[in-house]
Amino acid sequence: MNSSDSDDSNDSGSDDGADNVDFEPLTDSYEELRHTEDSAELSAAARKPLPPKSDQAAFSRATALLEAVAGNQHTPLEDRIFLAETMPFPNILVKLSEDENDEVRKAVAANTADKNWLVGRLTKDKVSEVCEAALRNPRTSWKMRLEGAQNPETTSDTLDFLGKLGVESEPDAPAILSAMVRRAVALNPNCSQATLSKLAQDPSVDVQHAAQKRLA
Repeated sequence: MNSSDSDDSNDSGSDDGADNVDFEPLTDSYEELRHTEDSAELSAAARKPLPPKSDQAAFSRATALLEAVAGNQHTPLEDRIFLAETMPFPNILVKLSEDENDEVRKAVAANTADKNWLVGRLTKDKVSEVCEAALRNPRTSWKMRLEGAQNPETTSDTLDFLGKLGVESEPDAPAILSAMVRRAVALNPNCSQATLSKLAQDPSVDVQHAAQKRLA
């Protein structure tokens, strides 16, 4: 486990269960879930409701054990996707972001609880659907959005999305940064004619000129 990736809810080293006779040592439980091939046991662990945060020791233990479940490829695919879609904890999402299944990584990429560095990592994924899910995530940095808008492999659908930033969506976005992204969209060869026509009327003169040049 990587403690630097954990929030206050994931300090799995802070409680080894020694003070609670109902808990076997955390390390033993973690290793059992990390290496078991019992898919039913793993599925049950993935879906088990978390204890209240007010019970800090139990909550920390439970999220640590979910990290083990997330990292075990014998955990059923639907349960790994469920965790990728619903978990807000970095240590669990990092495990799932490295999953061999594209759908799991795509679910992580779309999770709005992600840290921006994790979303940024997924914009570089080997699978385009994962990259584009990350580019659509509001936690994505403007630097990554700009790189996505410049990428000639980005699809027209995602460029349509990026071309609305700062205008039709996220109107309070930084004007300069959002305009840079929209200009890059206008210059991208995959930009659709409909988006180019909109960008030719953009509030930013630089975006207008880039789009009008492509339409000429």
